[in-house]
Amino acid sequence: MAAASGVTVANLYYNQPLLGDIARDLGGSGGLLGLVPTMTQVGYAAGMLLLVPLGDSHERRRLIVVMAALASVALLGAALAPGLSWLVGASFAVGITSVVPQLLLPFAAQLAPDAQRGRVVGMVMSGLLIGILLSRTVAGFVGTQLGWRAVFWLAAGLMLALGPVLRLALPSQPPVAPMSYPELLRSLGRLARDEPALRLHSALGALTFGAFSAFWATLALYLQSLPGRHGPQTAGLFGLVGVAGAAAAPLVGRYADLRGDRRINALAIAVLLASFGVLWLLGGSLWGIALGVVLLDLGAQANQISNQARVYSLRPEARSRMNTIYMTTYFVGGAAGAWLGTAAWTRWGWTGVCAVGGGMSAAALALLWIWEARGARGGGAGGGGAGGG
Repeated sequence: MAAASGVTVANLYYNQPLLGDIARDLGGSGGLLGLVPTMTQVGYAAGMLLLVPLGDSHERRRLIVVMAALASVALLGAALAPGLSWLVGASFAVGITSVVPQLLLPFAAQLAPDAQRGRVVGMVMSGLLIGILLSRTVAGFVGTQLGWRAVFWLAAGLMLALGPVLRLALPSQPPVAPMSYPELLRSLGRLARDEPALRLHSALGALTFGAFSAFWATLALYLQSLPGRHGPQTAGLFGLVGVAGAAAAPLVGRYADLRGDRRINALAIAVLLASFGVLWLLGGSLWGIALGVVLLDLGAQANQISNQARVYSLRPEARSRMNTIYMTTYFVGGAAGAWLGTAAWTRWGWTGVCAVGGGMSAAALALLWIWEARGARGGGAGGGGAGGG
């Protein structure tokens, strides 16, 4: 599950270190170019909202195999794109079909014993996070050697091969909440209304992933503007640097199993905020960017694991739908961050990108502080819901 999550989620990020090459090949303004990573995130959010809830009402293994096949078709569309507008549309299709990790995470949480759920989620998330980071490395290397289209051809082949592997490797998992599709979608609003802790962690995830995306959506453009005119391969190598942060995911999951407070969220968001200070002050050098990347990925991923371990503990019979609410909000935040980051880059350069990332991180920290202050005044009742104290 960890490996499949990593291979699939990589589809969402291959385009980021390739933006410079795509612009030279297909043309287009900075605004239209920025829609390529943005619409990929918007598509992913749409897939989580419209498709992931089916994991509660349908047999998950079959659904996962079908989505892997559809993702392969969408990636072929990106590889064959004759123009930038086509690529924007194909990027949306890649996003909406690449929801396999968001079906696998509730699958894993359902199989795990209660006392080990955080550890299991952390393990699957470590695969997902490493896939996010190494996707940029692979895209940068393959794009430099064979061109940006070869990256999408390779990804399409991987997804086509993944389907049969998952069909053979995963156990069958009967539906946990058989209901009609309209009932599934209506229940999302009730779950969000009844679980304040879900709303909090969804907001924290959206803000921090927005900050994360603002950086990664503009890194390739920034590197090309430096005196060394660094290409997509250099941008991709920073994904290797970020693996150090992703490696902490299982450790954070173990901590989440042992503790019920939100201390890890506060520490993680503070690290994320500090990363943008480092990137602003030292971003003129590659080693300064590397230090910022380690802090950025560590903070973003530690916060993510803590969020998901808490969300999955709320309602066992609705884990796919809870994941839908959380991850839809999360990737809407990511799409907003990618758009704000590219817009800030166009107007104010690297300082603007760091201001967007730092501002979103600071907003998350302020939101958490307000929540905890209200909970303290209310005698701890502010958490709401099971596991929300």
